[in-house]
Amino acid sequence: MPEVLAAAAVEARARKTHTLPPKKTQTLPPDFYDRPVLEVARELIGCVVEFGGGAGVIVETEAYHESEPACHAFAGLTPRTRVLFGAPGRAYVYRSYGVHALLNAVCEPEGVGAAALIRALEPLRGIEQMRLRRGMGREQDLCSGPGKLTQALGIELSENDTHLATGPVTIGPPEGHWREHPIAVGERIGINRAMELPWRFCAAGNRHVSRPRPR
Repeated sequence: MPEVLAAAAVEARARKTHTLPPKKTQTLPPDFYDRPVLEVARELIGCVVEFGGGAGVIVETEAYHESEPACHAFAGLTPRTRVLFGAPGRAYVYRSYGVHALLNAVCEPEGVGAAALIRALEPLRGIEQMRLRRGMGREQDLCSGPGKLTQALGIELSENDTHLATGPVTIGPPEGHWREHPIAVGERIGINRAMELPWRFCAAGNRHVSRPRPR
C-alpha cells in the first residue's frame, strides 16, 4: 500500500506541475495493422506513441505470432489472449512477471493471434513528467525497455483492448527523417523459447534501444 500511494503521489505531481503540448490528431488506421506482424513490427519503427500528454518515437519492436511458442496466442484462445485474436489495431496490455505493464499492437486479420511488442521509445514530449514517474534523470534510460516506457508514460492494464487509432493510447505515423531511418534486425530478447527467430527490429545506432543491442 505505501508503494501504491507513493506512485499516486508522483502521478498527481507530474500532472499538476507540467503543462504538456496538445495531443496529435493523426494516427495510423486499423488497416495498417491488418498485415503480417513482421511487416507491421518493422514499419512501426519511427512511429509515435502518445498517452496522457507524453510521447515517444518507437525505436524498437518485436514480433510475436501464434505459430511460435514465445507468443501468448500459442496457447490458443483464452480470456487472457482474447484481445490478441481480436481486431487488428487494438492495444494488448498485459502484466509481465506481475510487475510491468507491456504495450503491444494487435496485428493480422481477426482470428489470428499476433502482436508487435513496443519495446523502446525515444522520448519526444512530456520528458519531465517521464522523469518524475521513472525517478531518474538520464533521458536515454527513461524508455529503453518495454516496462520502462509504460511506466514513463503511465500506461496501465486499463488501456488493454482499447483502439490505437482513437486512444487513449495512440500511435501516429513517422515524421521527418524517421520515414527513412535504417533498421537493425536481430533475435528477440528476454524470452526462453523461439529465441533464434530474427523478429526484433531497432532503429540502427539509436541510444534509446534496450540492451543488449542487435549486433
